[in-house]
Amino acid sequence: MVRTPLTPEERERGERLGRLLREARGGRSMAEVAAVAGISAETLRKIETGRAPTPAFFTVAALARALGLSMDELAGLCTPAVA
Repeated sequence: MVRTPLTPEERERGERLGRLLREARGGRSMAEVAAVAGISAETLRKIETGRAPTPAFFTVAALARALGLSMDELAGLCTPAVA
């Protein structure tokens, strides 16, 4: 399967998601949050650093739950403001 290259907007949205998750994680370790979410610490690392800019919906939902964020909150914060 060949993946369509991501647009700059998709990459930017992934970077915003990563920053938001990293901030929400606060002082908790990647390993701790990843374990609660049921994903690997490496997967969380890739999402937080933008190397995985389009994570699966269920991965994002699990991370939101582990961090006490709502999906609406995440979606709103990851969408660029319209100027």
